[in-house]
Amino acid sequence: MIAINAKKDFTAGELAEEFSVSRRTILRDLQELEQAGFPIYSEVGAAGRYHILKERVLPPITFSEGEAKAVFFACQALQYYRDLPFEQETISVLKKFLNCLPLDIQHSITRIQNKVVFWIPDRHCDSPLLKSMFQIVMNRHAATIRYSSLSSESTRTILPVGLYAMNGLWYCPAYCTASRQIRVFRVDRIREILAETPWPKGNHPVPASVQEYLEKTEVPNDCRLKIRLTDTGVKRCESECLLAGGLKPFPAGGGVVDMEISHDALEWVADVLLPLGKHAVVLEPAELKERMRQKVHELYEHYCES
Repeated sequence: MIAINAKKDFTAGELAEEFSVSRRTILRDLQELEQAGFPIYSEVGAAGRYHILKERVLPPITFSEGEAKAVFFACQALQYYRDLPFEQETISVLKKFLNCLPLDIQHSITRIQNKVVFWIPDRHCDSPLLKSMFQIVMNRHAATIRYSSLSSESTRTILPVGLYAMNGLWYCPAYCTASRQIRVFRVDRIREILAETPWPKGNHPVPASVQEYLEKTEVPNDCRLKIRLTDTGVKRCESECLLAGGLKPFPAGGGVVDMEISHDALEWVADVLLPLGKHAVVLEPAELKERMRQKVHELYEHYCES
């Protein structure tokens, strides 16, 4: 199984020579593998070659008890995502894997599943095109999509960088040919994939990997942000991935967020700080202070004026 999995195609004679057995022995072994479900198909004729189907069966791997638990522990992080590129395959492999383990290890894994959870809030957002986008990313193709943003619906041609998941949602950073810059598209807002085409010729400012993109976006530097926090403010900001990067708690209590961020993120920061009330005081920039005043005024008009 291991030997033929590593080959694109082969003949019975080639295997007979490799294993120093007769051709008849190889034919009998191949027949037994086919009957067991191994995905082999052959060309007609005495000198016909054998091929392995695209969905190849991987050879068995020996796992230690700790390694087996690590596999299930890793899968726990994915179970609350509404959509996964290989959702059915994930369920299938876990069932196969679990059934092959000794009963005491099965019980131990069940206890892990009952006691440890990577909780992700249910976003009620389906991403039916996630698997198609995954294939486009892996094929390094361009895609023309119909995309629904907060304010409008548009048709765009994009060159995907990759996919990443965060807080229960899937995102696709991609070079947008219309805006000529990298934009982030939520996969659940892609309504339709109109076309999949080869990557266009020419140089495009697309990062080599999604990791490279994320590392660059984590440290933007066009706006200074400084916020004074109480103990309560510190605890709440610890759960916000962007603000947590610049959070500096004080030994005597409270703390400060002091960092460089993207100017485009100020609206998001204002929305995060608004529920904190007096537990957060914006020191810089002045534009953020003004946005906070506007939001408070809008809330006052919405709830307090008849």
